Formats: sequence, structure tokens, C-alpha cells
Amino acid sequence: MVAATASLDTLCINSIRMLAVDAINKSNSGHPGLPMGCAPMGYALWDKFLRHNPKNPKWFNRDRFVLSAGHGCMLVYALLHLTGYESVSIEDIKQFRQWGSKTPGHPETFETPGVEVTTGPLGAGISNAVGLAIAEAHLAAKFNKPDASIVDHYTYVVMGDGCNQEGISSEACSLAGHLKLGKLIALYDDNRITIDGRTDVSFTEDVLKRYEAYGWHVQHVQDGDTDCDSIEKAIEIAKSVKDQPSIIKVSTTIGYGSPNKSDTAGVHGAPLGAEETELTRQKLGWTYEAFEVPDEVYNHFRQAVQRGSDLESSWNQDLAKYKNKYPKEAAEFERMVRGELPQGWDKDLPSYTSLDKGLASRKHSQICLGSLGPHLPELIGGSADLTHSNYTDIKGETGSFQAHSPEKRYLHFGVREHAMAAILNGIAYHNSGLIPYGGTFLVFADYMRGSMRLSALSELGVIYVLTHDSIGVGEDGPTHQPIETIPSLRAIPNMLVFRPGDGNETSGAYKIAIKNRNRPSALCLSRQGMANQANSSIDKVSLGGYVLEDCEGTPELILIGTGTELDLCVQAAKTLTEEGHKVRVVSMPCIELFEEQAESYKEEVLPSNIRKRMVVEAAESFGWHKYIGLDGDSVTMSRFGASAPGGTCMKQFGFTVENVISKSKKLLS
Repeated sequence: MVAATASLDTLCINSIRMLAVDAINKSNSGHPGLPMGCAPMGYALWDKFLRHNPKNPKWFNRDRFVLSAGHGCMLVYALLHLTGYESVSIEDIKQFRQWGSKTPGHPETFETPGVEVTTGPLGAGISNAVGLAIAEAHLAAKFNKPDASIVDHYTYVVMGDGCNQEGISSEACSLAGHLKLGKLIALYDDNRITIDGRTDVSFTEDVLKRYEAYGWHVQHVQDGDTDCDSIEKAIEIAKSVKDQPSIIKVSTTIGYGSPNKSDTAGVHGAPLGAEETELTRQKLGWTYEAFEVPDEVYNHFRQAVQRGSDLESSWNQDLAKYKNKYPKEAAEFERMVRGELPQGWDKDLPSYTSLDKGLASRKHSQICLGSLGPHLPELIGGSADLTHSNYTDIKGETGSFQAHSPEKRYLHFGVREHAMAAILNGIAYHNSGLIPYGGTFLVFADYMRGSMRLSALSELGVIYVLTHDSIGVGEDGPTHQPIETIPSLRAIPNMLVFRPGDGNETSGAYKIAIKNRNRPSALCLSRQGMANQANSSIDKVSLGGYVLEDCEGTPELILIGTGTELDLCVQAAKTLTEEGHKVRVVSMPCIELFEEQAESYKEEVLPSNIRKRMVVEAAESFGWHKYIGLDGDSVTMSRFGASAPGGTCMKQFGFTVENVISKSKKLLS
């Protein structure tokens, strides 16, 4: 690579700064401080180190770049534009934060090719990066050979003070140090400013000592404003450290170049404005018009196009050699990268009859994972220190993903629910066909909600295995008994929330969750056993809701049940039928899928003229009113649970056949 002159380096760096200033001024909204301060590190990384192909943003063996401090998104948009990504033209830069633009207010992977991770909530990006690095390490160990390497790339992160203050980053980076993820390199923008002012009002710890304690390799670049050479040397050193993740603290001046606003909170989240922009142009010696980029800057940055093409071409040659020598492994690798599931992946999913022993759906889940594991090598996941309660292990698998065994696919996340969810997102963001899953108690979804929301927003097929799904948890009491959790998860757009009512429905939930690579699934599973139903169906779970038991003629009453309470509906309907009533039982394992069915099907299952309906679910009633209307009723929860044996809790809160019958008769009368 031919070294650019110092003056050209400065021109390139200032081009990044001024594109950010101009775009944010035009939109009258945004965060100019970070891209102005981070421009040197962004330039050094993207110009000297980042292996990527602007003409093919999805080239598999590219390095991944994560802007964890997503509010500074004009940094990555400027770099994408300058290095030749067609997804970000100068017109896109001018449309920053506007309706339908490819340059939204925070980076969104589904909007802008070249953006690897949807960032904004601070700390989430660096935690996603841990997942990206885990994916790289796992695939490298799985596919690389002593004489052939087809998986070999780095994950680079730019993070800020806010990322280091959010607890999620501590969880994730602690695990990254334990796992010795040597291809994870973070550049920490140490500008000492947050929205409230200088960080010393709340944040005075020695961050590098913390990371050193985590097991990271640490460095400090004193002058991140102008000293590109030191930034480059630090990255070189970080790359040479193979057995530790690296953090490089780069001390910068937020809003560098602005005479009156730099090094203040005022430049964090507001445009410079016309007057201060003119002063900044003078300070930086910038003689160009708004959105004007010098030709020599474009010529230099656009060398990335040829470099990227050459890198991908060389990798394709390596892949061709690999295919000739290791055809079986190559076929599996290419299938995974295409996102294709293997033939017969679901052939061993278990099915049940009503004669089969009833089990807790968490146990059915374990059986499903065991049946999927041998046929689905891309399945990777684990639990937040609850393996033997969530039953998230894969039968037959020995050992777990550790620094010495990255080829293993079971992940011990430790007591780190939020980081687990973010790491699962990172594995999904890797776009290598890996299917990530993670387990914890359902009530602790509240720890993960921010990352679960991002799973849904970013269209990631993460599978959340959430056990102990109701007051049936029992003696642990209300702190561990989810009441409002299921309804609140159902409120998240683009998320499938399953509450299977027996073994067949659990298998059906897994079948759908595995196939859905563009939306996350939450499997809400019981601790206590439940009967297998005579008419339940693996395939009908895809309909979201279906008629489980029916009567002759038009029903007088429809009972709608989920999970362990489905059998209460079946048993109550049996008694009511014997007493001469016409009762239909509808199983509703996934409301979201039911809502997506044709209106004619929904009318067939829940006829609008049958207004006497009863929902039975051991959770808050929120969301069910659209099905039960003004004339219906429910057996649901309206308060927190209690500490007692699970069966006692269910009885005391009315989840009994007798109570369902009693309330049904009141409706029928």
C-alpha cells in the first residue's frame, strides 16, 4: 500500500468531519461531536486496516466494523460514501435523517448496506461485537484446516464513554476476556463528554484497568486528534495479540475543529449552525463548499474499491482450492453462508399422542434441541447459567465453547442475561447461517428486553428459550413468577411469541422458529408438566391458533387456551359438553401468526357471531380483549403471584377446571 502524504491524510480526515457537519446542519438534527473527534481513528482504520469490498458489502470474509456509539452515525456514513459504497451517495448524505433515506439517525443494518449492526442503545454495539467475534472464532475452528484458511477476519468497534458506562458492555466484555477473543479490537473514543457535561460528574474510574482485569490487552493513544501514526501502531500491536481482545483508549476532543463548541456537551447532540460552521472551516483551513469533497480525497479513498475486489478475488481462489481438497466441508460452509437449511433438518422432531406421558414444555424443548442438533450444525447457543433449569443443552454434545475449544457450539454465558441477548444478536448479524439460541427464566426477559427489541427491529432470527413461564414456578415466589411478561413480549413488533400447550406444539414452535431467519422467536415454556392433547398438531402451530376440540353444530362458547392452561380448557369443555353445552376449544400458541392468517380463516376459528368466549392463560389479560370482546371473560392474572408450591398457586389463583367451568356457566347463563 502506498503511503499517503501527511497533507492528504489531513484532507481525508477533514472530509469526514465536514461531511458530518454539513449533513447535520442540513437536517438540523444529529450528533456532530463524535465524527469530528473520531475522524482520525476512522480514517486510520478504514484506510489502512479494514478488509472490505465496497462493491460487495456482503463478502463473507470481510472485517466487521461496529459503531457502538451509534449516535455518531455520520462517521460511518461518511466512510461508506468516501470508500465507494453505492448504498451511500452524496445525495444520501444530504438526506441524512430524512424520510426513506439510507442514512437514518442511527445505523440500521437493514436500511444501509455496509452497516453491519443496528446501533443506538449504548453498550449494545460492543456487546453485539462480542457475538460477531464468537461467530468468527467458531467458524474458523470448524472449517479452517492447517493448510487452508477460509474464515479469517477481525471485528473492529468504535465505542464511547456512554458504552463503557452501560452495564451491558461490562457483562459482554467480561465474557470476551474469558473467551480470549483475539480478533476483537475496540477503539475507545475517550472524549470525556456526555450529554450532562464532563464525565467526571459521574464517571471517574480507570477504564483500562477494568478491561485489564477482564483479560483484555490495553493501550492508550494520547493524541487522537492528530496523531494517526500512533493510532495505526496501536492497531498493529492489537492485531499481533492473538489470545486477548484489545481495547485502545484514544483520547480525542469532541467536536474537534469547532472553535467555540469543541470539548463541550454543546457539540454532542446539536448542529454547529451556520456561524460556528464557518468558524470551523477557517480553523481547519477548509475552503470547500458544503458537501464538496476534493477530487484527491475521493481518488485516495476509492482505492478501497480495487483493494476490496482484489481481496475478495484472492479469497475466492482460496475457497476454490478448499473446495477441491475438502469438498464435504466446503459444501456445508457454502450452504450455511447461503442461509439454506440442510435437507431433513426437522425429520426427528418428536410428535406425540394423548397416550404419551405429559412433560413440562421445557423438557419437550430439550428433546427438540436434541433432535435438531445432529441435523443442524449451525445451531449454536446456551444459557445464562441456567442450563439444568432451562434444559438448553444439546443431547450428545460434550464440552462447550471456550478459548481452547471454539469449535464447540454450547455457550456458557454466565449470569449475564442482557449480554447473552446482545451476543446472540451479534452471532445473527454475522450473516453466516448460524442459528443462535439462548435460555433463561421468562421473568428475566426484562433484563434482555432492549436486545430482544433490537432482534425484532433488525430482523434477526434469534431464538429465546424462556422457561418457568407462570405462577406455576411456585415456591420461588412473585420475583420469579412472570405475570405481565408474555403480554409485553407480544407487544414487540416482528417478534413471534410462542406458548406451546404440549409436546406437538413445542415441536411446531421450534420448526417455525428455525425457519424464521428474519424475526426472533420467544418460546415461553413451563416448569410443570402438561398433558399431550389428542388433536394437537406440529403443523397447525404455523396457523397461530386452531380448533383443538369442537362440537356438533354452532358453538355456544369458545374456550381459548395456551400453555399449561390449554388442558384446563379441554377438561372443562368435556364436562360442559356432557352437561349439554356446545363448546369449542381453540389452542392459540402464537397470536402473531394467527393475526397473519386470512380473515376467512380467522372467522372460521373464531366466528364473529359467537361472542361468548373465555381466555385461560396464567398471565395478565392485556392483549386478549380483541378476542373476548365485551361479552367474554377470562381466567388470567391481575396481581403478582405468591410463594407456595406451584399447584397451590394455580389453585389459589383460579387456574382449575372447576373455576373455568364456573365462569363458563356464568357466561352461558
